[in-house]
Amino acid sequence: MAPVYKIAVIQLCPKPLAVESNHEKAIGFIRDAAALSCDLAVLPEYHLTNWLPDDPNFIPLCAEYQKYLDSYRSLAKKLKINIVPGTIVEKHGDELRNVAYFISSTGEILGQYQKKNLWHPERPHLTSSLHEPHQAFDTPLGKVGMLICWDLAFPEAFRELIAGGAKMIIIPTFWNLSDCNEAGLKHNPMAEALFLESTLVSRCFENTCMIVFANAGGPKGKITKGSYAGLSQVAVPFKGALGKLGDEEGMSVVEVDMEILEQAEDNYKVRADMGREGWHYEYTLTRETSEVKGKL
Repeated sequence: MAPVYKIAVIQLCPKPLAVESNHEKAIGFIRDAAALSCDLAVLPEYHLTNWLPDDPNFIPLCAEYQKYLDSYRSLAKKLKINIVPGTIVEKHGDELRNVAYFISSTGEILGQYQKKNLWHPERPHLTSSLHEPHQAFDTPLGKVGMLICWDLAFPEAFRELIAGGAKMIIIPTFWNLSDCNEAGLKHNPMAEALFLESTLVSRCFENTCMIVFANAGGPKGKITKGSYAGLSQVAVPFKGALGKLGDEEGMSVVEVDMEILEQAEDNYKVRADMGREGWHYEYTLTRETSEVKGKL
């Protein structure tokens, strides 16, 4: 019998550069998730700082990343809950790295991922992981992969994780409606919401996987002029988006029976096709061909 997991997606509204306040609010949400017996709690990208790279206080705050990472490790162990604390921007020498961690319910770091596909305004500030492979890793919830925000736009990233055996792909995100250019907004002011809703469900179907998507949200009960897209959710084949939030801060708890992924694979046979000898798209997974074949 396949396991059933209870997952909390936390759609935090990060106040600009208010790291301590944002951290305390995140802890509150995680405590609520643990009280509901959740197996996993996921926060958004930039949940500690928001994204203000030109502010003179931004880089000094990023230099304090270890304090907050250690805090989440202690919290995970104390509450016995697995945590992906969104992303934490880290200062290493002259580099800023946008990193997601999977912290186990015993406080161990089981996996980490540095954002590869940087959104255009991030490129002058952040360092990409470039040609490092996307790697799935073992967790108490099975084989997991992590991506961050704009990585969602690249199906190749998903394929590499699926080739590594990932069943669950976790995506901390900071995606706003205002990320669309003026021409796109004239066509559709909600274009970015359409992008997210279409792509998340497509990716879970085409990879027979579960996607845990945690985006930032706007202040609860306040008008934000449509800047925050929100839409945090858990997406699975056959059913689509589960527990989908609107654009305000909040938390959604979703239970998923992992049997649905086996049923989807039995129907679509995506992983089976990828594992066949001589698969016609094998060239897309040839960073380390022998390793990839061995994982399918």
